[in-house]
Parts: sequence; structure tokens; C-alpha cells
Amino acid sequence: MAVTYEDLKDKNVLVTGGASGLGYAIARAFASNQCNVIIVGRNEAKLNKAKAELGRRATCLAFDLSQIDRLPELVRRIVDSVGEIDILVNSAGINQKKEALAVSDQEYGDIIRTNQSAVFALSREVAKPMIQRRAGNIIMISSMASRYGVPKVISYTASKAAVEGMTRALAVEWSPYGIRVNCIAPGFIVTAMSSEALDNDPERKKRVLDRTPMGNLGEPSDVANAALFLASSQSKYITGVVLPVDGGNSIGF
Repeated sequence: MAVTYEDLKDKNVLVTGGASGLGYAIARAFASNQCNVIIVGRNEAKLNKAKAELGRRATCLAFDLSQIDRLPELVRRIVDSVGEIDILVNSAGINQKKEALAVSDQEYGDIIRTNQSAVFALSREVAKPMIQRRAGNIIMISSMASRYGVPKVISYTASKAAVEGMTRALAVEWSPYGIRVNCIAPGFIVTAMSSEALDNDPERKKRVLDRTPMGNLGEPSDVANAALFLASSQSKYITGVVLPVDGGNSIGF
């Protein structure tokens, strides 16, 4: 049973990539906690479907986060629509599976732009009024790729490693203004994408489970519950951490 955090009630929560996958699970958890949730993504049909499922507390905006110069406009639209943003969850991201020697500068730059540069730019724009209010909470979403040497995902790995460094740097710089910045690093979580990959490769799935001390894959709600905790006052003395939600995979052998 999900924990209810009374201090989160009626908070305005912006979740990028909130129409599907882990972003949707996070958005649903905040909506269930009686937060006002704003989900942003590129696919308008998915956004509308997610909004209908999340209920009256949800708002959706179709927006391409790689258009970095328009991010201040996005933040203004959200503030004008629902009010100041109390919590930002940077969940949106793109990936590419390709051998490093075959990755072009354009392909590498596209991943970095969405997963790294846009994350910083949006966090900066959201933090400006947070600093004035001396209150706010920002949650990054990293990946186990930032901790392992995973082949064929060089640009994704680099972007997520940067997000973890960004988490620590921003936490130090913005803590005096009442803003906490933390990061979640999900392990192998049951999603449509991971299920397709692992179910079609039994040997790989066995390796994953053998290396995971808890012996099973995680659920999207495991990541969502971690986000709720990090956003709540229950974690009021925690900032700058990268929290693995991986069943011990990152320490397994």
C-alpha cells in the first residue's frame, strides 16, 4: 500500500516524460497523493490518454524539450495555468543503441541535448522562482548505465553520468535557498521496453537476475515511491544523493 505524504497535498508537480513508462508511474503516484500534476512530452495522443487516466488533478502540455530556447516559455505557460512549480521531476529522456564507432556527432549531440542540456536548462528556469520563494524540490532520473560500462549506449551513458554530477553541483549551490536536488538511478524495472528486451533474451535475463541480490525485477511503483519520499518532508535533510532503486544490482556480483 502506497504511503500518503500529507505535506505533498496540493503541491504543483511538473513531470517531464510523464505520459509513459517510469515518468507516468511517477506522475500517477503524485496524483494519487493529491498533488496537481503537469505532464510534458512530445506525443500529444499519449499525453491526453495519460491525463484521462490520471484524473482531474492532471494537466498535460505537448512540448519538445530539445527546443531549449523555448523552455522559459514552457515554464511561464505552466505557471500561468496552474501556479508556481513546487516539485520538478526530470524523467524525460531518449536512448540509442549503437556501437560507439558508428555514432555520429549529430546522434551523440541529440542525446546530450535532450538528456543533459535540456535537464539543466529546465531545472535552471524552474529554480529561479524557487530561489525567490526559498523553497523547492528537484528530482533527476539517472540510470544504471551511469554506473556500469554498458556497451553500445555511449551517448546515453555520458548524459546520465552528467546528470548525476549535475545533481551534486546544483544541490550544493541551491541548498542555501531551500531547494533540495536529488537523483534516482533505476535498475532493471518491469516496463514494456525492458520486458520485450529481456523476454526475448532468456540468457540476458538470467544474468540480470543472478546479479540482483533481491532476485527479481523492480516495479515502476518502486521508482515512483522513491520520488515521493525524496519530494516529501520525510527526506528534508537529504540532498545531493543518487539513490539506486535496483534490488541491489549495482552492488551485486
